[in-house]
Amino acid sequence: MTQTVDQARSDRALIEEATKKSGLIWVRGAEGPSRALWHVWHEGAVCLIGDGDGEQPLAGLGLVDGGTATVTVRSKDKGGRLVAWEARVVELAPRSEPWTATAAELKAKRLNAPDSDRITERWARECRVLRLEPLGPAAQRPDAMPDGSLAAAPYPSPATTRQEMPAALPRLLRKGLKRR
Repeated sequence: MTQTVDQARSDRALIEEATKKSGLIWVRGAEGPSRALWHVWHEGAVCLIGDGDGEQPLAGLGLVDGGTATVTVRSKDKGGRLVAWEARVVELAPRSEPWTATAAELKAKRLNAPDSDRITERWARECRVLRLEPLGPAAQRPDAMPDGSLAAAPYPSPATTRQEMPAALPRLLRKGLKRR
């Protein structure tokens, strides 16, 4: 029992520290693939803003109030997966006390907002503010990672279609090196 309590404390500390230090997290809701999202860690949970004009898209993830999501956090120094955990999704009511406190934290971290002086009013009208609260121990952590690659195949797109290299390209590259 002591080991379980110690592991739960250790997992909670890992989740909090890794998530605080990471600029992006990957979130997978009830629908669709995982998506990289910016966030803040506030009062024991990941806080997200989205679905408004100029904000990150949350639609298509299936993040609904009372639902669950999987959050994956990478290591800041190595870039690999560090921890993955299950979360309960809580949607905050606009202009409520928790919403106001969370929006203030998000506003402080929001980069390049075109309307930074009136951003919270726009968020209250157009956006969703979500809290992803950890549920239990980490599903994946450094000593408990799944075997094999967890890489996802890219979605089909004309942007990812590889075409043959133009015949003249090697010659053009050699010319560029000779000029130096």
